[in-house]
Amino acid sequence: MWVCGACLFCLGAWVLQQQAGLPGLPWLVVLGGALLVRWTAPGGLGRWRTMVDLLLCLAAGFIWAAWVAQGRLAAQLPHAWEGRDIRVEGVVAQMPQGDAGSARFGFDIERVLTPLAPGLDHVQLHWYRPATVVRAGERWALTLRLKRPHGTLNPYGFDRKLWYLERGIQAVGQVDAKVPARRLDGLVWRPAYVVERARQGLRERVGQAVGGTPAAGVLVALAVGDQDAIAADQWRLFTRTGVGHLMSISGLHITMLSSLAAWFFGLLWRRSPRLCAKLPARKAALCAGLAIGLVYAALSGFGVPAQRTVLMLSVLVLALLWGRQWSAASVLASALWVVTAVDPFSVMAPGFWLSFGAVALILYVSLGRLRPPSSVVQWLRTQWALSLGLVPLSLLLFQQVSVISPLANAFAIPLVSLLVVPLTLAGMLLPGDGLLWLAEKLMGSCLWLLGALDRGDWVTWQQAAPPTWTLALAVLGVLWSLAPRGFPGRGVALLALLPVGMALPPAPKAGEYWMDVLDVGQGLAVLIRTQHRNLLYDAGPAYGSESDAGERIVLPHLRASGARRLDGMVVSHDDQDHTGGAAAVLAGIEVRWMASSLPAGHALNQAAPRVLRCAAGQQWVWDDVRFEFLHPGTSGQAAGRSKDNDRSCVLRVAAAGGITLLPGDIEARVESHLVRYLPTRLRADVLLAPHHGSRTSSTAAFLQAVRPGTVIVTNGYRNRHGHPRPEVLARYQQVGARVWRSDRDGAVRLLASAEGVRIESWRDAHRRYWYD
Repeated sequence: MWVCGACLFCLGAWVLQQQAGLPGLPWLVVLGGALLVRWTAPGGLGRWRTMVDLLLCLAAGFIWAAWVAQGRLAAQLPHAWEGRDIRVEGVVAQMPQGDAGSARFGFDIERVLTPLAPGLDHVQLHWYRPATVVRAGERWALTLRLKRPHGTLNPYGFDRKLWYLERGIQAVGQVDAKVPARRLDGLVWRPAYVVERARQGLRERVGQAVGGTPAAGVLVALAVGDQDAIAADQWRLFTRTGVGHLMSISGLHITMLSSLAAWFFGLLWRRSPRLCAKLPARKAALCAGLAIGLVYAALSGFGVPAQRTVLMLSVLVLALLWGRQWSAASVLASALWVVTAVDPFSVMAPGFWLSFGAVALILYVSLGRLRPPSSVVQWLRTQWALSLGLVPLSLLLFQQVSVISPLANAFAIPLVSLLVVPLTLAGMLLPGDGLLWLAEKLMGSCLWLLGALDRGDWVTWQQAAPPTWTLALAVLGVLWSLAPRGFPGRGVALLALLPVGMALPPAPKAGEYWMDVLDVGQGLAVLIRTQHRNLLYDAGPAYGSESDAGERIVLPHLRASGARRLDGMVVSHDDQDHTGGAAAVLAGIEVRWMASSLPAGHALNQAAPRVLRCAAGQQWVWDDVRFEFLHPGTSGQAAGRSKDNDRSCVLRVAAAGGITLLPGDIEARVESHLVRYLPTRLRADVLLAPHHGSRTSSTAAFLQAVRPGTVIVTNGYRNRHGHPRPEVLARYQQVGARVWRSDRDGAVRLLASAEGVRIESWRDAHRRYWYD
């Protein structure tokens, strides 16, 4: 009953997170009243009592998640105050991220000084070129320009809006550099701020000792949870080898460090009969292990994964301290109760399912066996169970599985968890740099070994997001194959995994094309698919020195869509919001050729296997779909005298079901040339708004020539350029076009078939209550 109740409570919270809107007060009152009556009424209900109790557990999870969500949404910045200056006083609540030119940090607002401004508690800020180094725990008087939390919205993509909601971030924005900022206090003496200041100091300590070495960023991540310190190419290596879970302060590290501390403390405690008489060594060791786990989790910033691990450890320790003979399943169920109650949003996090799934698998293959195996055999069995059992979940969440993960984890887990992490922590706290130097050398050796394993595309299995029925069959097959010896059919149970790895994704028919206009913020990335071919038009912007749309959005979408390679890639012109993610795409997937208007010496030309120049008149046909470049080159235009926007590759995609025009960032001058020299080739059913709806594009004459029924605008939420401009939107309406916007609708999918063109947005297909 306890285990089933925990699962249903968790399921209730998950069901709430799938809703397009929060339930109204009447529903909550009815469900809450039913819970109250059942919990206060004496026995009864007879044989229906257990079923009613389980249903009420489901309702309780739903109600609690709705209550928490309603409070978080109500506290967000009102729309009317977006983009307006607000003067505040508050404290830098988190260790700042970034470099010398900028700082990103959480900020706790203590006082709002602007009259009539809304009261806010916690916001996320970006401070460009601060006058001094910003440190955690400092109290500042700042002028902020804020907007509501917002994130890109794509199929299979990371939902940043939900991430903000889970962490209680009520607004995001930047410090207004035009108004002088004042530091009021050097350190606010509250426990959370002192811990954050200590984290920042320890990060600087590691940087001073081993900064500039290959593994320095990994040590910082393992020491204080700063994952931004790890370079993008190292993250790719960890993902491909299946050890990414080790390169942060994960539940595994916290558990192992707590276990080491408990063993060592218990060893010392047993040497004192007086201490053992007051408190048994076993209980003292448990308390010490939990305390060390709490300290390490605090050093990590107490992120959501660390919170889950500490809660699970706390439940286990309390059960052992009370002397309760709880089964392992009951302890795991108790942790599930607590974790879901503390954070109802956690059921949407991949780490939630991976962590609980991993623990459940370990218990499944370890307990209830008539003849327990040796420790070595049990360790090998556990590694096999985790490697096999998490395959369906990994394919569902990430659409890829590392083939060499068992081998990589076999040496990486003991090396990182038992040597690198303890040495790094000890090196930060003790004088001298010897221990940190040793930890860096060991981590560097680990990186070298992982690099030696990462040879070729075969090391990772990638595929499209599998259908639900194949996942259910795969889970059943995994549990069957891991059943105790003697269970019938174990040898053939693995055949149930074949459908999940062989299921083919849906694809257009001959003469049709599907187009995914991804939501990459202020930029452009479009995937065009025909029956057997894939073309990428632009790759989105760079978000910083270590982050771009190619890595974060385009590559995951390609994997989930089943695109194992790109038959072609068009980089329209040399602008960061179109080229920023291209290098990551070229490094992450096979690209047969790249066409662009980039300068001859551009770095992307060196990375592409085959480079073509966009030129008007170039045509090719894939699966009865015709592709044609209309520009550059019309009317003998000299590309060298044009600015980058006007050198954009203008692509026309035509099939029996409809025509789409992708003009890049061309402006009025090129539009007039196209209208003059190629008026009949401009006619299209769908138009991607030139230059994101800038006032310098989408002239009336151009729109009259195109006469689109649909216009798709790709723009960032409240972007600094003001795209799309109101006067441009008015011109779209004048030609009778329906406008889709990525900041409002998320990713937009176009399906051109014999029946015509059909448009759908991810926001409409995937409505959730936290979207505006």
